[in-house]
Amino acid sequence: MSSSATSATLTHARRLVIKVGSSLVTNDGKGLDRQAVRQWTQQIAQLAAQGKQIVLVSSGAIAEGVSRLGWPRRPAAINELQAAAAVGQMGLAQAYEEAFDEHHLRTAQILLTHEDLSDRQRYLNARSTLFTLLELGVVPVVNENDTVITDEIRFGDNDTLGALVTNLIEADALIILTDQRGLYDADPRANPDARFVHHGEAGDPALEAMAGGAGSSIGTGGMLTKILAAKRAARSGAHTVIASGRESDVLLRLAAGEAIGTALHAPMAIHSARKQWLADQLRLRGKVVLDAGAIEALSHHGKSLLPIGVTAVEGNFRRGDAVACVDAEGREYARGLINYSASDTRRIMRHASNDIADILGTMTEPELMHRDNMVVH
Repeated sequence: MSSSATSATLTHARRLVIKVGSSLVTNDGKGLDRQAVRQWTQQIAQLAAQGKQIVLVSSGAIAEGVSRLGWPRRPAAINELQAAAAVGQMGLAQAYEEAFDEHHLRTAQILLTHEDLSDRQRYLNARSTLFTLLELGVVPVVNENDTVITDEIRFGDNDTLGALVTNLIEADALIILTDQRGLYDADPRANPDARFVHHGEAGDPALEAMAGGAGSSIGTGGMLTKILAAKRAARSGAHTVIASGRESDVLLRLAAGEAIGTALHAPMAIHSARKQWLADQLRLRGKVVLDAGAIEALSHHGKSLLPIGVTAVEGNFRRGDAVACVDAEGREYARGLINYSASDTRRIMRHASNDIADILGTMTEPELMHRDNMVVH
């Protein structure tokens, strides 16, 4: 699919996730740029008037909090960053509410953590809330809940958060706005022969190499996270455009079909909502090690996982937890929702399904992991 074809997809897209980087909504770390916020809301309001549903993923809370607290610079300590985020979220929400109100649009603040999307029930709750808000014509403004995150559970960047929200609401496209034109095959500031990448396929390893190659200031500046976000968004069939937010009326021009930035089309089949959630699991509760026969059955024959194919169990998971299926070397072949706890799995592994009731006293399911609750890589 060409760049123009991907851009044409935006013309017909009904549901969009738009991620705006902190450099586009702040004054060089000195707090929110209210004029910039008004420019974004004006464009989004015009898209909403065209019948499009928009979810905005916006950075800027910490920078605004640092400004409101009168600190000379962004702190390094996690507790101070969390405090700045808590103060700054007030300003961020206020700025968007006032700006959207000028266009008679209501907004909603959505703060998410990884735990919200790794827990099946909370995932469904977040999905339901966002769908309800969109149907009501409200513009959700999403950010990571920096006030409660720790390094172990945080998304780590709003590019990833934007992709996860794209999967969550099954958006047609993800638009990542940054302070760069898009992706180059090398750092243009160091290599005058660097070529701009107008379009590509999300998930192409060559793109990751371009964005994260050694010595690439573009990669260290965050382009790699955007390429990986496009790969994640493609899991639900969403195309991604990475473009400069410095372009005038960039959102309106993209929606009109103009080819701007780097367009990455989604080559993958669309997973069901449940399988999207499984594919997006960044935290797994354990692993089961499979023999060659089980790997063959899962990878090439579309079978469910039976206990006889498991040779070892790692972790202390419970029934219904997300668990990885790996080989003896630790390579992951699939992941899914396990039907038995870790302790029960250890008891029934290497046994036929007919033996489960005799071993455990009851049989919940004949499969250790059903194909419908599994994503095979």
